Parts: sequence; structure tokens; C-alpha cells
Amino acid sequence: MSAVIDHTPIDPATLSPQAQKALGGGPGRMMAAKGLAPLPRPLDVASVLYQLAITDQGLGPSAIATATGLPDAIVLGAINDAAIDARVVDWLAQRVGDRAPVFDALVLGPATADPTIAALAARGDARQVDLIAQNEQRLLRHPEIIAALYKNAKARMSTVDRAVELAVRNNVRVPGLACWDEVARAIGTGAPVATAADDAVFAQAAAGLAELDETPLVTGDPEAVAPPAEGEADNAPEIDAVDEKKVPIGKMTVSAKIRLATLGNAFARAVLIRDPLKMVAVAAIKSPGVTEIEAARYAGNAGLCDDVIRHIAMRRDWTKLYGVKFSLILNPKTPITDSTRMMPFLRDKDLQKVIKSRGIPSAVVAQARKLISQRTPGAK
Repeated sequence: MSAVIDHTPIDPATLSPQAQKALGGGPGRMMAAKGLAPLPRPLDVASVLYQLAITDQGLGPSAIATATGLPDAIVLGAINDAAIDARVVDWLAQRVGDRAPVFDALVLGPATADPTIAALAARGDARQVDLIAQNEQRLLRHPEIIAALYKNAKARMSTVDRAVELAVRNNVRVPGLACWDEVARAIGTGAPVATAADDAVFAQAAAGLAELDETPLVTGDPEAVAPPAEGEADNAPEIDAVDEKKVPIGKMTVSAKIRLATLGNAFARAVLIRDPLKMVAVAAIKSPGVTEIEAARYAGNAGLCDDVIRHIAMRRDWTKLYGVKFSLILNPKTPITDSTRMMPFLRDKDLQKVIKSRGIPSAVVAQARKLISQRTPGAK
């Protein structure tokens, strides 16, 4: 099944005679778009509105407005009808799925498709996500649902842990999570699944970090980020110690740190990328929220773990930036193969800085000398 449902027209032959009549020509079609057609079943009402919205450019907006304003009784009647088309259910979910009774009916409805459930998991509240997570068979059949609830900041940490543990136990890889290897490893190490107390700690830490000013960490020109001076470990803005009473990172489980590193803001990433556990630090650099300016600053930080530097060096969209290349080459933790690959792009004055730098591999210094010699005959 596709990860997204295509809202294509329904075959009219599959609709009831009353629905087909409402979709015919004349004033009846306009009445149907306004919800005034004499249709006996909620299923017919929903199907006709869907068909008009998809196929009639003129009446489509009216049909959408009518569907958005349908009473819960009609929506629930349609959703709970086993004969309803999954495309119609998905279409309704996008318009009225935020209503609590409708949300629950969609989750439990016989015709709701897995991609629709994934979309609901991405926006539901904690209670609603818990309801979705109860259907373990569906989670395993369509692991995109697990990814959606993982990324939903309103989902409880305990709910997320149970869903991840289910996938790991059944050898199911969850797509859409760049840090899945770290997520699975955190659960696979036998760490206990989060409890209600862990839920509270995660929520408190996430809220505390979200309040901190991330502006200095995400603004600026990545090409203007200078590599660290000799003896410096970090060229990022100073990060003050986090108040553990307000942001209890020390009380968080490993899986919670990884999730916060993935979903949190730049300040959360800046804190957790320095975590002593490699899997937490790697999850932070793999976060989809990492900007070029962050990558440029982390590239020159010799205090970060090797795996973080290696990940930056592997990202072609980051290493295309001159500042990132230069910082990586001056970072002794950058793999030699990556440094030598990027070295020919350095300017002569920066090659001279490489030659004079201490701590970087001798093979990197040797290549810098060789390039200078090739560019400037007679140079040493």
C-alpha cells in the first residue's frame, strides 16, 4: 500500500442509485454539493461530496465546505459503514479528523487505511496516539505509523518506547527516522521501557529546552564560520550549563535523549550532541533540523565524538561548503580518507594553515605540502 492515498474519482457504478442521481446533471448536483440532496445514508452523503470535490472544479469548494461542516452523526455513520471507500475516509479525515469522536471512529473504523492512520498519528494528542498504538498488528504492517507517532511531540515517551520495542522485537525497520539505528539500539540494549515518571521527565526537559534562545546557534553564514584557533575545541557560541531542575536531562532515559535530540530545537541538539553516549550524540547530528550553520560549527569541534564528525564528513550537502571542508580537514577526528578527498579544494593560504597545524594526521599535512608544491613550483 502506498504511503499516501491518492484521491482519485470513484467508479460511479459502485455508488448507490440515489448517489448516482445526485451526481447527475442539473440543479440536483448543486443541491448535493450544498448537502441538500435527499440522500438516505451517511455513506451516500460522504461519497457524493467526495466525488464532487474531486471531479467538479466549480462545485468542489462548496462540497468541501459542506463536508467540513457535516454533523458528527453523519460523519460517524459514514466512517463506520464497512462499504465506504478508503479514499473517502482519508479525505474526511483531513477535514474533520481533529474532532475527538471522529478521530476515535477513524482509528477504529473498518475501512480506514493504514496511511490515514499514520497521518492521524502525526497530529493526535497523547490519548489519541495511545489509541492508535494499541493496534500492534497495524503498527507492524505499516511501520510508518510508528515513525509518525515518534515524531509527534505530544506522544508519551512510554507509548513511543513500546511501539519501538514492538518493531525491534519483530525485526521491523521503521522508515522515515534518520536515527532509527540509534533508536533501535537504545531499546535493544535491554533498557526498561519508559514509565509514567519518564513521560513527565521527557515533557519537562522538552519544554525547558524549547524556552531557551536558539538564535545564536542557527543564524549566520555557514561559509563565514572560521575553523577553531590552535588549541580551541569548539567554535560554536558558548553554551551555558543547563539547569537540571528545569531541564532534567540527567534523569532522562537513553531513548528519551535520542528522541529529544531528534525532535528538539538547536539548543537541545547543542546540548545532546555533547552527550557521553555516542548514540545520543549521533542522533543529534542526524536530526532533520540541523542547519548548515550548525554543521559548520560542529565540523571544527574536536571535542565531539568521532561518529559525529564522520557523519558530517559523509554529508555531501554540508561538505560542499568551503567552511565545512576547511574545518573538517583541521579536525584531527576527521577520517584521513575524507580529509584527503576535500584537500584539493582548499585555497593556498588555508593549505599553509594545515601544514602549520598540530594534532592532525601527518598524512594530511603531507598532502597539503604536496598540493602547495604542485601549485607553486619550488615551494617547500
